[in-house]
Amino acid sequence: MRTFVCGHQADTTQDFIELALGTPVELWLGVEGESEDELAARLDAARDILTDYPDLPDRAVQVAARALDEAGLLRLAPLPVPNAAQRRSLRTGAAA
Repeated sequence: MRTFVCGHQADTTQDFIELALGTPVELWLGVEGESEDELAARLDAARDILTDYPDLPDRAVQVAARALDEAGLLRLAPLPVPNAAQRRSLRTGAAA
């Protein structure tokens, strides 16, 4: 099955994310071994993009959530809440 985003074929997961967001993933995550000048330039470019497209973080979360859901990784369950006796036994130190 082929995946297309905005008329472009996404061959890999990284292609899909890049096409869905409209920016390369490396812009946000960086690359191993980048210099301080490269880091500063990358962060400056990222700030400019976020200024021009303030909804980009929301789109990124939607893309990530959709990908996780399709992979079956969003089956979340609430954490158990300890009862009062368990909470007291977990406390350490003197009371104020």
